[in-house]
Amino acid sequence: SRWLEHSDKINLTIGDLRDLSALMACFDQFRPDVVLHLGAQVAVTTSVTDPMEDFEINARGTLNVLECARSLESQPIVIFSSTNKVYGGLEDLSVVELEDRFAFGDDIEAVNETIPLDFQSPYGCSKGVADQYCLDYARIYGLRTVVFRQSCIFGSHQYGIEDQGWVAWFLIAAITGKPITIYGNGKQVRDVLHVDDLSRAFELAISNIDIVAGQAFNIGGGPGNTMSLLELMDFIHRQVNRNVSASWSDFRPGDQMIYVSDISKFGGLTGWTPQISLEDGLSQLTDWIRSNQALFSELN
Repeated sequence: SRWLEHSDKINLTIGDLRDLSALMACFDQFRPDVVLHLGAQVAVTTSVTDPMEDFEINARGTLNVLECARSLESQPIVIFSSTNKVYGGLEDLSVVELEDRFAFGDDIEAVNETIPLDFQSPYGCSKGVADQYCLDYARIYGLRTVVFRQSCIFGSHQYGIEDQGWVAWFLIAAITGKPITIYGNGKQVRDVLHVDDLSRAFELAISNIDIVAGQAFNIGGGPGNTMSLLELMDFIHRQVNRNVSASWSDFRPGDQMIYVSDISKFGGLTGWTPQISLEDGLSQLTDWIRSNQALFSELN
């Protein structure tokens, strides 16, 4: 929020999604045309520790946002940042273990929106509930909602910590000399998307709302922008130019061995495709962290 306060283009109101009356007052004051619902409890590990708070923030908080939007005479577009965790562990898909990464077997190259939902972990349940409420408010009330089931987002101004924002966290830890723990064998794979490409997806959803409203889309880097933890460590060794030691621990609950977004549905409707390559995005993030090392002294 401190960074946002320095922007002359933003009216910043600090509140809590769980406070319906305060949220309603904010909607009444600003009468938004578009709501980008990004607020959440974001860590699987935290949800396991405190599932009640996780539910109140992610599920009830999203219902509060939807009710506020529905209350306005001129109802705004609502775009919700959901998660790939709504698909669970993807146990029905074959996975093969390669030298430095997991890969899907012969079944698929990436996960599309027809894969059955399978909420796992309290975080997966709370975000999944919110995901489905957003879609149902389009069906029942005609609210123009869009659900982005996002994979891993990265980029400048990402204050990654061990439990969330793993791409930024590994780079921050390496550059600032903090300890790194790899959970599992490090071969877990995700598709990663630069935040600028995500911003373009938001803009295209808004400008194409008549054809995307009421739908869920998998949004990520897609098959062309995937990386395992071990591959990120290799990038760090090459780009950060220092040896980084890591400790190892067991797999964590709810961790998918591999998740890659099939982004063709949203791309087919809007023309969207990621523009920033994985290598370029990582280099930009590395430069930003190096220029702002003092900001990370209080991170885990």
